[in-house]
Amino acid sequence: MGAGRIAVTGDLKGRFFAARQLTADLAAPLSDADATVQSMPDASPTKWHLAHVTWFLESFILRDHVPGYRPFDDSFGYLFNSYYEAEGQRHARDARGLITRPALARILEYRAHVEGVIATQWDLLPQAALDLIELGIQHEQQHQELLLTDILHLFAQNPMQPAYWADTDIPEVALAATDMHWVDGPHGIHPMGHSGTGFAFDCEGPRHEALLQPFALTDRPVNNGEWMQFMADGGYGEPRHWLSDGWAWVQRENTIAPLYWRKDKDGQWGSFGLDGWREIDLAAPVTHISLYEADAYAGWAGARLPTEAEWEVVAARRDPREGNQLDAPGAVRPDATAAHAMFGNVWQWTGSAYRPYPRFRAAEGAVGEYNGKFMSGQFVLRGGSCATPRGHVRASYRNFFYPHQRWQFTGLRLAKDV
Repeated sequence: MGAGRIAVTGDLKGRFFAARQLTADLAAPLSDADATVQSMPDASPTKWHLAHVTWFLESFILRDHVPGYRPFDDSFGYLFNSYYEAEGQRHARDARGLITRPALARILEYRAHVEGVIATQWDLLPQAALDLIELGIQHEQQHQELLLTDILHLFAQNPMQPAYWADTDIPEVALAATDMHWVDGPHGIHPMGHSGTGFAFDCEGPRHEALLQPFALTDRPVNNGEWMQFMADGGYGEPRHWLSDGWAWVQRENTIAPLYWRKDKDGQWGSFGLDGWREIDLAAPVTHISLYEADAYAGWAGARLPTEAEWEVVAARRDPREGNQLDAPGAVRPDATAAHAMFGNVWQWTGSAYRPYPRFRAAEGAVGEYNGKFMSGQFVLRGGSCATPRGHVRASYRNFFYPHQRWQFTGLRLAKDV
């Protein structure tokens, strides 16, 4: 199918209800007000995330595959459709925070209703619906990460500096940063893209060959201490490091540091996270940076950003479940304990535009809009983050954002020609 190439394996039912429960657990610390407010057009309220992933299941599974099913609320299609033109008109994205009604309690009733119908109909669902269950799990996991990053952005605007989840186990002694080393990657002709085993989104294929010139990647992402050196050297004030659009963005936004960094009354940098304000961990990967910032740092360091093909052929040799990824609700933050993992901690910007692979074809119907319609003006990120549910990503996974966006857990790994 178009939005995901699927081979259903393992306990599909168990994984489905576990994913639904994790979303509910992530939202549990939030009040109705927390779950309703929208802090910027790129973000969505938690209440909207909770309802949208449920609308997805109700529309594409229950409505289309359960005879006689009637929607829980006829207005929810308009309120909680995201971008599916084939599904009709919808509420404007930048006004999602104005949906004060229905209340959070009503949205939780909606979730319970849809889950209950799926549970009772499970053994009667056709294979096409089970394929969509798998897509629904993956879709829900994407919104779990968005829920966390959107709440972080919202709480960062609050002068009370609230923590989403207080971390009561902060180590007293930070880990020392390890030196960064270059590791040669394989060159020549290599396959890339999803191999056809297990689930993948449509944009991960078709599998094809890529020609790689000799290159090397660093053995870990750039850390906060190294980023501070870039800042101390005037990196944000020197136009020669920046793309033209990036320099215009820096000047327009008056950008002087990663998002959520701020100096305290003593002039020391700290950062705001889901666990509140913390001193900068110099050994942890830098995060919440735009493509423009990542590219400028790479130029300053005498390196470049990797291509997605270079990143993938190296990552294909690693375990995609390694590293600091989301296992349960908590004080999610990049840390130094898994600095050398290829996956987790921070999404890694590449220098590759998000465009279709050779022979890509979007599926017919609404689910064909899932990824293909966004293949313009965005750049690819790889590897997952500390807010990505463990098991969600793989070497071929392609995330994508516009070059100025940085509210996600985005960082960088360096590359160079050899």
